[in-house]
Amino acid sequence: MTVRLVAGAAAPPAGAYDADIVILALDRAEATAAAIASALDQRGARCHLTVLDQGSRPEALAQFAALIEGRADASLYASAENLGVAGGRNLASGLGHGRAIVGLDNDATFDGAATVAGILAALDVDPGLAALGLRIVADATGGDDLSSWGYPRALLARAGERFEVATFVGAGHAIRRSAWAAAGGYDSRLFFCWEEYDFCLRAIAQGWRIGYRGDLVVRHKVSAEHRVAWSGRRWFFFVRNRLLIERKWGASWPELMPRVAGYWAKGARSGLGGETWRAVAAAAAMEPGAARPLPAAARAYLARVDGAHRDGFARRVAREILAGAGG
Repeated sequence: MTVRLVAGAAAPPAGAYDADIVILALDRAEATAAAIASALDQRGARCHLTVLDQGSRPEALAQFAALIEGRADASLYASAENLGVAGGRNLASGLGHGRAIVGLDNDATFDGAATVAGILAALDVDPGLAALGLRIVADATGGDDLSSWGYPRALLARAGERFEVATFVGAGHAIRRSAWAAAGGYDSRLFFCWEEYDFCLRAIAQGWRIGYRGDLVVRHKVSAEHRVAWSGRRWFFFVRNRLLIERKWGASWPELMPRVAGYWAKGARSGLGGETWRAVAAAAAMEPGAARPLPAAARAYLARVDGAHRDGFARRVAREILAGAGG
């Protein structure tokens, strides 16, 4: 993949430093500029900011470059094509070597200048954590961003607390670099949707744990017009990637049929039945690799931190599947 330096340092520091802050950019000029400023404002940790642009308009790219030009603690790169979330984060993360990789969406900002320092302290105190999910609040209201709540609904009442989870939400998160390397980063084939869960399953299978910290906050500019709509493309990746992940861990197609039927019903209710079948066919055509069941310890961990907080199968079908694709 061809990537070129647009502005800032040619590379991160040669010596040790604490964190690489990674932002993927694609237009959203004002929001991305705010995300960059928030990252550059972090104090109490040695950080290097890497912004990877994946196809912004020239005027937006120039705006990002103006914020980073001449800085030794930040680099702006441009890729020759849009690699998606998974591929883009892989590329950007691989450009650095800080002991933590902190991901921030380009429509989000850290809630304070000490957020990254707090992330590092949390990772340092618990060496078994592979990654941390941060609390995501709506920038306009300060209330929890329900569209970014990636955990069992029963845990929403504890959004300000700390607990272990099965995954993290990409809008604001951190990954210990040693865990990143051990688990192999993201599966770039996923492009976007479920890439965090896929990474976490591989880390959990290796004996790592995932944490959630409600006291470490990211503010998210929730904007429906800037999101990929629950139509065609997003629904395709949602279904295809989730099925592929199940296949990676040894699920057979007969075992997946209830899930496939549920996706079809949910997609059909939103006029996406054809897109659902296209996603299923694409998942069947993708090579899952050396499929194997999750280790018993990993299954027990997932049951404790995730399954124990979820409704039974019938209620989940009614809420998650029989609701429309945007529900």
